[in-house]
Amino acid sequence: MIEVLRAGALTTVQDQGRPGWAHLGVPRSGALDPAALRLANRLVGNHEHAAGLEITMTGCALRFTRAVALALTGAPADVAVEWPAGDTRPGDVGLPLALPAGAVLRVGPARAGVRTWLAVSGGITVEPVLGSRSTDTLSGLGPPPLRDGDRLPLGTADRPPPPVDLAVTRPVPDELRLTVRPGPRQDWFNPQALDLLCGTAYTVSPDSNRIGARLAGAALPRAVAGELPSEGLVLGAVQVPPDGQPLVFLADHPTTGGYPVVGVVDDVTAFAQARPGTTVTFHGPQR
Repeated sequence: MIEVLRAGALTTVQDQGRPGWAHLGVPRSGALDPAALRLANRLVGNHEHAAGLEITMTGCALRFTRAVALALTGAPADVAVEWPAGDTRPGDVGLPLALPAGAVLRVGPARAGVRTWLAVSGGITVEPVLGSRSTDTLSGLGPPPLRDGDRLPLGTADRPPPPVDLAVTRPVPDELRLTVRPGPRQDWFNPQALDLLCGTAYTVSPDSNRIGARLAGAALPRAVAGELPSEGLVLGAVQVPPDGQPLVFLADHPTTGGYPVVGVVDDVTAFAQARPGTTVTFHGPQR
């Protein structure tokens, strides 16, 4: 078991998500940076689809009731391990750690970026829903976000960690430069809207979360008034509400919506580490 001593602002169980259910209104969900969680799992000898924890901003504290190997990836943070004998030893993001039974892991606040991923040998084995153990913060599918006092079951480790001393993790970007393609409702906007989206800088709003990244900047002018009947949405869809401020949908996005979609971002992974105020620019696909 993992005993949750301090859950932090938002710590959730995540794996690679539940694709294939959008026709029933269920988004993919899963880790906001799937590659970061896959790396953490490889560092402890897990299958890449094993469930781990996504830790947001403020860190957490966990006690392990058995000996485990663990690894953290993503946002840099101070890491400390309190051993049962009473001494405390430092750890590092990207460095596999072996902990004895009874040890306590303390992950401090992110020094840069937003999210850190934790994998534990054997994986977290909460009951899967539609083939995934991921917490979906929009629909409520999967386990709820962690609370102080929770206990999480662990699976049996079936292979040893690889002989790696330190893994190089992706640096946290100072600003995001993202590729965007025209969306299905580009004709609902003035001809210059996509040029405006790609020609000006936006910033990430504090109202962003796992559902979507709200952006603040130049409003995108509409050519058609009114709203659409709800239609399908995909990961990376750039939806534009009546105020003209774009919203980029992330892992827990709804599968339908009525605001027009002006574009679709190729890869939204970078938003996983985008703090409020981060500069975002868009460009069209390279030819």
